[in-house]
Amino acid sequence: MDQQPPPFFKRGPAPVALLSFYVALSLALLVVDARFHTLEVLRQGLSMFTHPVQSFAHLPAQLLDNADSYFASLARLQEENAQLKRARLENVAALLRSQQMEVENERLRKLLGVRERQQVSGQVAQILYSARDPYARRIIIDKGQQNKVVAGQPVIDDAGIVGQVTRVFPFVAEVTLITDKEQAVPVQVVRTGLRSVVFGLGDGQLELRFVPVTADIQNGDMLVTSGLDGIFPAGFPVAKVVHIESDTAYSFARIICTPLAGVEHFSEVMVLDPRPAVVLPEELESEAASKHAKAATRSGPAKKKRLKKD
Repeated sequence: MDQQPPPFFKRGPAPVALLSFYVALSLALLVVDARFHTLEVLRQGLSMFTHPVQSFAHLPAQLLDNADSYFASLARLQEENAQLKRARLENVAALLRSQQMEVENERLRKLLGVRERQQVSGQVAQILYSARDPYARRIIIDKGQQNKVVAGQPVIDDAGIVGQVTRVFPFVAEVTLITDKEQAVPVQVVRTGLRSVVFGLGDGQLELRFVPVTADIQNGDMLVTSGLDGIFPAGFPVAKVVHIESDTAYSFARIICTPLAGVEHFSEVMVLDPRPAVVLPEELESEAASKHAKAATRSGPAKKKRLKKD
């Protein structure tokens, strides 16, 4: 007796075959997206629909944080207010001296014909949460394409450099911190003027690389941006040297630094506007030469017409 089901109830491909097909398709999409970034537009489109869900999911945590801030004790607030008043009085003299020095420096720059430092501008952003990748140091801010944020903009706080915008979505943006393993910042030692590059270690610390063993560097030296990369403005605090390992068997010393900015704390940050492109003197000369050549070619036919008329 035939036990086969009628044609109407025949099954499709085997479950193992379907599983193998979908696994192969998933791996192929992962490889293509990782190498060619073909799904970036789709990812940005999906973020527009998932943004309200993410905001709603973070709402309970925000309510709890606001509740903790609301129920803070009055005695603690009064103590902090008194400390701030004392610190303000103590820093008045130093602030007045620094303002006077800034005025004198501006006068000296004008007398020496030195170009004044470029004034930076930007917009304040709120850190929403950290990225889900446990092997990366990235944060998400509440500014995106709607606020004219673009990839590559530097991000700072009140203490120094925090990171750099690496990915932008319609309503939010991803910032890679300077402590990430893939982030590098050109720096300069304030005390000696030595230039080098600081790299993130992925554990909240930084490493100053390519510094010879014989270089003059000490614990406590301050590192600021050198501005050689054309991205980070020069003179912004980056890190402080905390540990030095010098071995004559190696050409370079191992120098560990700690960041000065609150890269591991949730607070407000400022996204600086991109630095304008620097026009080199050679480019200006070539542009002037091209304009002169165009003017000469235009004036040539006019001279010929005048000669014919004469």
